[in-house]
Amino acid sequence: MGVQGFERRLERLVEGAFGKAFRSGLQPVEVARRLLREMDAHRTLGVHGTLVPNDFTVVLCTEDALRFDDYADVLESELATEARDHARRENYHFIGPVAVRLVEDPTLRKGDLEVESARKEGDGGRVGALVLTDGTRLPLTDAIFSMGRLPECDLKIDDALASRRHCEIRPEPDGYRIVDLASLNGTTVNGSKIKDHLLVDGDLIGVAAVAIRFEAS
Repeated sequence: MGVQGFERRLERLVEGAFGKAFRSGLQPVEVARRLLREMDAHRTLGVHGTLVPNDFTVVLCTEDALRFDDYADVLESELATEARDHARRENYHFIGPVAVRLVEDPTLRKGDLEVESARKEGDGGRVGALVLTDGTRLPLTDAIFSMGRLPECDLKIDDALASRRHCEIRPEPDGYRIVDLASLNGTTVNGSKIKDHLLVDGDLIGVAAVAIRFEAS
């Protein structure tokens, strides 16, 4: 789907304001294309495959920064999503969570655009997040992440079929492992019940009727 999908998502998020705000001048899709080119230009072969930058600073002229200001949070989030999608399509890997920042540089001329990138490690050199069905992202860290009905769980599952402490995601040197805590109804990954499983990008975790996607980005 590429940057066309990015533009459609952005249009839905800002609704009718999109056309008015971005009628002229630098377009968000141009920013997305430049960011993806930056990823491609700075890819390098690592032990675990092709590594690309995961930390991006998008530098805009004052006029464009002001036009984007009301939608900066949405644009930063969607650019990060597009970077993750591009990495998945190209089989790229990150060493830390993806972050995008829009900043202003008054010395730039109207329409000018610069993208600066870097590779920044996540906790312990791992990277991962849980994505809920409503799009909420829960970054994983070097701490154990718990799921279950108990309020003190990191992700509270409001479902009677979930156990009080249902499962945990535990950090390992090269990733994250999900472990079922002898739950009554079990934990699934991609539809199969597991006792423990080393998560890979795109795995779909099932806890009761709740579906949670793991992303290694």
